[in-house]
Amino acid sequence: MKKTLQQIADWLELDQEMDERLVTGVSINTRTLEEGDLFIPFRGEKTNGHKYVAQAFENGAVASLWQKDEPNPPQNVPLLFVEDPEKALQQMAVKYRGEHLATFIGITGSNGKTSTKDLLAGTLSPYFKVQKTEGNFNNQLGLPLTILSLDEDTQFAILEMGMDGYGQIEFLSKMAKPMFTVITNIGEAHMEALGSREGIAKAKFEIIQGLLPEGKLYYDGDEPLLQQLVAKEAHLNTKSFGTGPSNDLQVSWMETTKEGSVFCVKGMVEGEFFIPVLGQHQVKNTLAAILIAQQVGLTDEEIRNSLENVSLTNMRMQLVNGEHGTLFVNDAYNAAPTSMKAALEFMKTTTMRKDKWIVIGDMLELGQLEQQYHEDLAEEIDLQAIHHICLYGPRMKHLYEKLIAQVPAERLIWTEQDYEPIIESIRSQADEHSIILLKGSRGMALEHILKAFTKED
Repeated sequence: MKKTLQQIADWLELDQEMDERLVTGVSINTRTLEEGDLFIPFRGEKTNGHKYVAQAFENGAVASLWQKDEPNPPQNVPLLFVEDPEKALQQMAVKYRGEHLATFIGITGSNGKTSTKDLLAGTLSPYFKVQKTEGNFNNQLGLPLTILSLDEDTQFAILEMGMDGYGQIEFLSKMAKPMFTVITNIGEAHMEALGSREGIAKAKFEIIQGLLPEGKLYYDGDEPLLQQLVAKEAHLNTKSFGTGPSNDLQVSWMETTKEGSVFCVKGMVEGEFFIPVLGQHQVKNTLAAILIAQQVGLTDEEIRNSLENVSLTNMRMQLVNGEHGTLFVNDAYNAAPTSMKAALEFMKTTTMRKDKWIVIGDMLELGQLEQQYHEDLAEEIDLQAIHHICLYGPRMKHLYEKLIAQVPAERLIWTEQDYEPIIESIRSQADEHSIILLKGSRGMALEHILKAFTKED
């Protein structure tokens, strides 16, 4: 973004005369602010960003917003006075989006948003200039910051959209006005706020609200709840992906290797592909990337070549070598029943190592059904294939009590809040024949276990 202060004031419909100094970005954090940024101070319950405006100018900010009812604005620095900095940030993003010529792509879903974003960006980036949501900037603050960070010559903007209640995805979709939207799946995350999987599906389906008239929705065609919602929107241009035969693009066969996943698809695209990523669920996420890449004009061979070199954000089925030759599958960024089952299925079927361990932590935000969801995992763990089961967190006690009569004590550990018993078990029993899955909700921070076996910070 390259806009003068006067252009920013015009975007915000301010009755202020500003000079022609150039704004080249926006920032809400003085620690990451870059020279030329416009600083956005927020007033929250715990802190007040206006306290850091002076620091922002010292760090190179060209100007700052200032909430009108905030006292003592600094003198002799360029300030844009607004009613609400958060709404001003969003208004700037809407204005910049309206001027930008990129093709915008919105991605939501209970699981797999970030992986699908990475897979799609990796597929398109060898042939186009692509920018994507960084980190977890996928909410009412993160998405406008992402939009305002787009270079003016970006051709594809891939935006992740998250939520924890109704109306939020609709708000983000209407801000982004995507040409293509993706719903990866419907799981159980945010059950506490939305009450049911039907409620979650309804909230995710809000992504069509900002879809351009000529746009298209790509969705998990194996999910009946999405099938029902799509059927009610006769005008909607859609394509489905999945494993079922009715999908527009389906996986007909797949195999996991030490390097990744080989799979065949049929339907709108035919043939064999490879991704250097583990897991059947990641293959399914790849289908959305293949469909969109085909839509924008890439050949099957171009798609095939770029997929061979994609990479995912850390802690998504990430292979990490540990001490004594152990191999970790770090999938510890987050977890819900759907993604947990997918990771357990991978461990059941993988032939990468013989000695299989699972280290799984609590699944959060599941509401009144959290005990049942944890107990139900007992049916997903293949006790013949999995040799060591390590459970972490207070909710995992429900699963422990389901397994204790079936699994010998030397193969089963539960600890409520101490990583050390799990670390010691791995250290004393795992070796070069062992593969160890780490999977849990973000709040469980299971990567602390991995750090005990690697030289990483």
